[in-house]
Amino acid sequence: MQHTATAETPSGQPAAAPAAHTPARRFGLPTATALVMGNIIGGGIFLLPASVAPYGTVSLLAFGVLTVGAIALALVFGRLARRSPRTGGPYVYAREAFGDFAGFLAAWSYWIMSWVSNAALAVGAVGYVHVLWPGHQSRGTDLVLALLALWLPALANLAGTRWVGAVQLVSTVLKLIPLLFIAVIGIFFFDPHKLGSFTEGGHSAIGGLSASAAILLYSYVGVESAAVSAGEVRDPERNVGRATVLGTAAAALVYLLGTLAVFGTVAHGQLVHSTAPFSDAVNTMFGGAWGGTVVAVAAVVSILGALNGWTLMSAQVPYAAAHDGLFPKFFAVRRRGVPTAGVLIGTVLASLLTVFNYASGSQRAFEVLVLVATFSATVPYLLASGAQLYFLLSGRTAEVRTGAFVRDIVLALTGFGFSLWLVAGAGYEAVYQGTLFLFAGVIVYAWMSARRRHRPAPVPEAVTEPVR
Repeated sequence: MQHTATAETPSGQPAAAPAAHTPARRFGLPTATALVMGNIIGGGIFLLPASVAPYGTVSLLAFGVLTVGAIALALVFGRLARRSPRTGGPYVYAREAFGDFAGFLAAWSYWIMSWVSNAALAVGAVGYVHVLWPGHQSRGTDLVLALLALWLPALANLAGTRWVGAVQLVSTVLKLIPLLFIAVIGIFFFDPHKLGSFTEGGHSAIGGLSASAAILLYSYVGVESAAVSAGEVRDPERNVGRATVLGTAAAALVYLLGTLAVFGTVAHGQLVHSTAPFSDAVNTMFGGAWGGTVVAVAAVVSILGALNGWTLMSAQVPYAAAHDGLFPKFFAVRRRGVPTAGVLIGTVLASLLTVFNYASGSQRAFEVLVLVATFSATVPYLLASGAQLYFLLSGRTAEVRTGAFVRDIVLALTGFGFSLWLVAGAGYEAVYQGTLFLFAGVIVYAWMSARRRHRPAPVPEAVTEPVR
């Protein structure tokens, strides 16, 4: 399906041809919903209870607040996708609203977030492999396992979008079974004395809330997945929004119930030092190690499924930007429906980051990677929420009733405020490292802009996808 562009950017230049040029849309509503859920429920749910336990049960309140913000963002992305149902998500919306540079910043930040996130997921998978294969822990072995976790999903992506969709559906079902089991059965084993204090480690309630929320945001990164892959979704004007809201709401329910069950079954002192909290929860409930082993298998499957989806995400936004001349053109080459250069480059960068973290001997590899990914995610989220405000306030949206207009304004402001708060809560280290990654993109933008200036004017026709 091809589109022709008629809108103009704020700079007065005609908007380039839309970035979706896929002749066959392969993702129906179930697959698109599974993509959202699979990308949201990745390694985060299996690892984050232990990461936020040092802040106390205030982190459960942070989960509730984040859920409200995540659903508001999901609704914003659904409305934006209805207006611009094209591959690229936040990049497309930011560029249409604010011009090339804003679009580039959204694409660059999202691209950084996606492959940094993949490195964090790969590190997280290793902790659950240790449950299945105890007594073989070493830095070299862990590195090999993390690299395998990155490259197996990359190979599935290179096989084509049909494989991506199939793997996503299967892995989403497999991960939901143990999570729902623990959430439901955990009610009967819940012990409030194991929760610990409301605040821990000398943090104030507000400080603990903000710090735990910064880590927990990682568990909701992915709400935009259907919008980013809108070019692959059938009837995107309708299904992208539905998949985004359904996937986010379902993930939120599983998150809240599952995390509460872990907090109420694993003693706080043990949970703080746990590398596989859901496995510990099952072992506490039933004794022995068989239950923990089952959960560990499900966690590895879940993380590999998330890596499958995020590997695609790491290629889709550069693909859209490359079609508009804002990323190098080799990012726009597709084979079997997949931007192959984006898949390979993103996986190589994630691999290098993984090697660096293990070589440095950091004991906080997962948390540091999560925080960098968190900050990088906030940039396209802020720009997308701002774009929705721009479209509403400038009249560049379909005429709506007053009630709907006010509702959409409130949702956009909630999404913007939510994202801004997350920047503040990410911490100096994450903001510092994330800002370095962000500013490095200015050089790339200058280079691409100079190349575009010296190119002949493009023919005003829709760009077609290279023959596969």
